[in-house]
Amino acid sequence: MRPCADHVLDAREKTLIEQAVAAHAGRAGALLSILESIQSANTHKFLSAAALRYVAEKTGTPPATVYSTATFFALFNLDPQGDNVVCVCRGTACHTRNSRDLLTKLCMDLGLGGQDVQDLSDADKLSLTTADRKFTIRTVACFGQCALAPVVEINHHILSHVNERTLQRELKTLTQERK
Repeated sequence: MRPCADHVLDAREKTLIEQAVAAHAGRAGALLSILESIQSANTHKFLSAAALRYVAEKTGTPPATVYSTATFFALFNLDPQGDNVVCVCRGTACHTRNSRDLLTKLCMDLGLGGQDVQDLSDADKLSLTTADRKFTIRTVACFGQCALAPVVEINHHILSHVNERTLQRELKTLTQERK
């Protein structure tokens, strides 16, 4: 995953970064808080390469450290995210309860199908976004909700014992809400 290279920071984004740096300066874990603030304020919930460089400049942190932090923690996105983020658990309990089939069906329903999905559905860090940026499909290694398997998270809301019908109903609801 590489940060979106063609993004150029505007004055508002620079001000936001400067405010985040000022708000968290001198605190333990400041870099994490700064990056989280910046990503949360971004319309597409991601950290651009330009933002990472500007954070490095404003904090005096080596760019490699900023980039390493952003790539180490799963909560950070280096690519624009869709309006709705659907995360499918790929942990052992969810896998044995067909999370792979849910993931494949979800991707096919959203037009993200094909061989790539079949090849990547075992990946812990799959991230695909629809062309219209309405949905991002991600996988996670484990939500830690194994008794509720298979687990799917939609926009930070955990769904348990998910089947294809439940998933289709949730997608339909999201699609109708966005119209």
